[in-house]
Amino acid sequence: MFIQIKIEIPQARRSMVSRPRLVGKFNEGLESKLTLVSAQAGYGKTTALGTWAKQCGVPVAWVSLDKLDNDWTTFWNCILTSIRKRVPGFGEKLGFLLEMESAASFEPGISALLNELQQLDDSLVLVLDDYHVIDLQAIHHSLSYLLEYLPPHVHLYIASRVELAFPTARLMAKGEMVQINMKDLQFNLDEGVIFFRDMMKISLTNDQIFELFRQTEGWVSGLQLAAITLKRSSNIAASIRQFNGQQRHISSYLLEEVYGNLSESMQQFLLATSLLSRMNRDLCQAVTDQKDSQGQLERLEQLNLFLIPLDDRHEWYRYHHLLSDFLQQIIARDNPEQLRQFHVRAASWFESQSLNEDAIEHYIKAQQVEDAVRLIESLLPELMKSKVNVLIRWITSLPESSYEHKPLFEIFYISKLIEGGDWNKALQRAEQAEKRFESLKAVIPELEWKQLMGNLYYFCGIICYLKRDVIRTSHYFEQLDYYLPEGGSFQNYGSNRYQDYYLFTDLLSLNNDLHVVEQFLLKWIHVWGEREHYPFVGYLYISYCMLHYEWNNLEEAELYLGQAMKREDLQTNIWMRVQLHLISSWLQLALGRGSEAIESLTRFSLTIESPDYDLIMRRIKEQQAHLFLRQGQVQKTIDWSEQNGLSYRDEVSLHRMEEYLVLARVLAVSERIEEAIHLIDNLERLVEKENYLRLRIKLLVVKCTVLWYSDQPREAFEALKAALWISEPTGYIRSFIDEGPVMEEMLSNLEERHEPGSRAVPFGYISKLLHAFRARHSDRLSRETRLTDQEENVLDLIAEGLLNKEIASRLQISVDTVKFHVKNIYRKLGVQRRTQAIQHAKQNHSFK
Repeated sequence: MFIQIKIEIPQARRSMVSRPRLVGKFNEGLESKLTLVSAQAGYGKTTALGTWAKQCGVPVAWVSLDKLDNDWTTFWNCILTSIRKRVPGFGEKLGFLLEMESAASFEPGISALLNELQQLDDSLVLVLDDYHVIDLQAIHHSLSYLLEYLPPHVHLYIASRVELAFPTARLMAKGEMVQINMKDLQFNLDEGVIFFRDMMKISLTNDQIFELFRQTEGWVSGLQLAAITLKRSSNIAASIRQFNGQQRHISSYLLEEVYGNLSESMQQFLLATSLLSRMNRDLCQAVTDQKDSQGQLERLEQLNLFLIPLDDRHEWYRYHHLLSDFLQQIIARDNPEQLRQFHVRAASWFESQSLNEDAIEHYIKAQQVEDAVRLIESLLPELMKSKVNVLIRWITSLPESSYEHKPLFEIFYISKLIEGGDWNKALQRAEQAEKRFESLKAVIPELEWKQLMGNLYYFCGIICYLKRDVIRTSHYFEQLDYYLPEGGSFQNYGSNRYQDYYLFTDLLSLNNDLHVVEQFLLKWIHVWGEREHYPFVGYLYISYCMLHYEWNNLEEAELYLGQAMKREDLQTNIWMRVQLHLISSWLQLALGRGSEAIESLTRFSLTIESPDYDLIMRRIKEQQAHLFLRQGQVQKTIDWSEQNGLSYRDEVSLHRMEEYLVLARVLAVSERIEEAIHLIDNLERLVEKENYLRLRIKLLVVKCTVLWYSDQPREAFEALKAALWISEPTGYIRSFIDEGPVMEEMLSNLEERHEPGSRAVPFGYISKLLHAFRARHSDRLSRETRLTDQEENVLDLIAEGLLNKEIASRLQISVDTVKFHVKNIYRKLGVQRRTQAIQHAKQNHSFK
């Protein structure tokens, strides 16, 4: 019900002062993308904008925002509903825009919205009133993106008490923004004369009007309050002389004057209803216990007492913010217990109308904690999907003791702390929750309790994973496996949305002791990899394949990649599918199958069915561009750089780091060295804020090659030395050799400068890297027939007569891995049976 009220254009009074100057400013917005109406309370933003909207001759989609709209799903649902009222059928395919995943990766959803707006036949105005109540960054960012690409026939008008929380300088510079500020909204003297004479029916001299304007500076609400006061005054001249001070003092003085002259019944009505953001007769009657509530509302409207009708039927109203703030200050100061009772009555009425979210707001303000918790719990599954930020605000405003026996509250809050990056607080809350949940063992059913504990330990493991504590992560995963051996709803979640969680799922960026990481990943792949429906293991497969790719263990990476690709439970998660195909393309190129690497990504792109298709394609095209560059097809990579919309001047971000690194390489090979260096400098400043070792190494590697292209060998070698020193402990190889001949040349130059006993450069590491380069240049056939170290180990154990299961146990690998190695051994040795392989082993002590 309330959403329909929010999308109505507020009703203006029947007689209004004609303001052609202000109307002209509003009309300018029909030639611009954005019109910002910015001023503090009392300047008539809503009235002026609503009056113009009624007569502008263009369809207007209006949204009156409040605190409950400070949530992704609710905010965009209001906008789509409002547009749909003016354009039937609009946005019926945009349901995914309302999903919480869109807040984390908004571009696909907003792009789809822009496509629908582009197809409109006529102009459209979208008005967001009271935008200052919105502080969710995802909404700010998405609106900024919307404005960047808004079609020329769609115009956004925003009314706010404060400046916008997203940048508008580019719009101003391009002449695509109109600003309407306090001075524009103020009455001028001529408008004031009309206001007092024709609207308020007060006869004043020009001097008296001039004095009022001097005191109020044309402030619309101040003049309106003055008029209400003067109509009751027996000595107008004396009353005018009493006006003094700044506007907040004038408003307090005048509101007290107006309020003090009302009947006691009207005063009580105003105080009781001041806490309502929107109201009708029935709601007012429930709160005030006055049966003549409709009459009271009509009398207030006749008095022009800052009551704003919200619909054509004059059934729903709201107070001007100045009046409601003034009244709430009075009742909070003089009778806080009565204020609490009014909130209880309002909450009860809202609940009786099944308007539970509004009921929760009032129960919390009334300190009716049990009722608030009761309603929140009943709505929790729905709220976790649609109103996350509102839910967090509610939970954090309640005392923890009120929901300590409601563990889902705590689980939800911990999960949101993790998503928000507050990992220390999340772990602290989780450890506290563990003690409380233990005490519930005898209170709730055993199955429910085990699910609760398992999900808690899952999040504990995730937190430790992100905090780079692999040992504690493994401990918590052991607890998870004990309580939920088949997994719970959180770790079995599959999504058709693509979000860039690269830094969360790549342990190579989160931990420097990669040998510990390897053991951790292998352990849990063996534990969970045997289970058919356990998609969370996909994250571990991805990290494990990336690790072995970096170590240049290509066959090991290919083996585990193949296992992951075959798992049906990973096919429901588009992020995992994309990552696995990207890794596959790296491997194919490294194994000499460059054309297949690019073609396989193209084939994969044809299978994608996701609302985030454009975002996924951007990632795939960036990878293909990198592959082209590594194969020497420079022009194709330049074409990509000209089409993707990236610029070296951009405000860089971590989630597009890979794209910017490719762009830096393209700029360098295109001899746009200054631009490449400018971009690298920006990326360095970004990476310095984060402690992600792998990103630092990649950036230093690209930096040294860019400097080498710029004929700055000394600076290039310094960057390379820095990369070598920090990457030597990790054993990274591919990050270097994937840069190709330029890197090989630089490493060879460094090796030639080797001085005995010098510690300026890790020459042993350089030799290892150059060996990898030379091995890559060796004959493909030779590499195809040479056994790896692990294959030699397997062959030795075969020769000892061990079975596959025994070999797996001895080498601490899976039976499937043994079979994979055996298959490769047979192929490389040209044999078909175990006995032939054993005979070959006896004849050849070494296979390298």
